[in-house]
Amino acid sequence: MIKEQAREILPLVNDPEMHPRLVQYAEQRLEILRQHLETEKNPQKMSELQGAIAEIKRIFTLKAEVRGELEKKNAQKR
Repeated sequence: MIKEQAREILPLVNDPEMHPRLVQYAEQRLEILRQHLETEKNPQKMSELQGAIAEIKRIFTLKAEVRGELEKKNAQKR
């Protein structure tokens, strides 16, 4: 993640009302994608679903990733 992206996303992950809603949405999407993956027969579609699942899982670590990126950039300034 680049610093500019981290700055844009920071309000979302720092908001005590919005971040839990984002995580809840990710959990719901993850469950739907897993259900589709369980029943999918097409190997190409299975691969696409696996990729989508991997991206949704990033939401769970987004807060730490954003803060880590910004802290890394701040430490480099010192």
